[in-house]
Amino acid sequence: MIKIDHLYKNFGRHQVLNDISLHFEKNQAIALIGPNGSGKSTLIKTILGLVLPQQGEITFDGISIAGQSHYRKEIGYMPQMSRFPANMTVSQLFSMMKSLRKNETRRDLDLYRAFDIDQMGSKRLEILSGGMKQKVSAALAFLFDPKVLVLDEPTAGLDPIANEILKNKLQQSLAKERLILISSHILNDLDDITTHVSYLMEGEVKFFKPLEQLKTETAESRLNRIIAQVLKQQNSHD
Repeated sequence: MIKIDHLYKNFGRHQVLNDISLHFEKNQAIALIGPNGSGKSTLIKTILGLVLPQQGEITFDGISIAGQSHYRKEIGYMPQMSRFPANMTVSQLFSMMKSLRKNETRRDLDLYRAFDIDQMGSKRLEILSGGMKQKVSAALAFLFDPKVLVLDEPTAGLDPIANEILKNKLQQSLAKERLILISSHILNDLDDITTHVSYLMEGEVKFFKPLEQLKTETAESRLNRIIAQVLKQQNSHD
């Protein structure tokens, strides 16, 4: 579904992505993990076409994304920090998005209803709390029933109930043959969702493996313990 071939990206003299090659398919929930500055957010923005690489290619369903934006209608994006029009209300935001994509009849309102977005419809976006903005952002990401979901730190600011609602929705989406890419520092939130793990460090892919394989290799069941074990093993071999 999404194939990344030998991707390079520099910001000035700083190399952010260094020869990244990955292949993601439907029915996968990919945990993009790595320390701050590892290139996770840049990789996500490159997939979305928001950042242009110096070298390499990304294809979506076999077609290069270079110079075209049509593929984005198949992606639901939940950024780490949402920047909404300050004076617009929540209802106006959703109405605007629907009018911009009025020819698309597919709708997924599960999170819209579960998060009671209607109840905050008259509120201006600038006065929403961080958690409320996350709920709005999540509901927007799912709104057009996309084939691919890209979520950057999705659970940050969510209360425990909203967190569980979002995780359950992601599990349901995975069962519907969706591709899910999640970047998060809160590894415990990914245990019940992840099928594959991609670990980035200093702009390079250190490993990309199925979670079940990593569990076997490390004899651990929790993602944070698995990552710690893998990194410990790699350091001992260096």
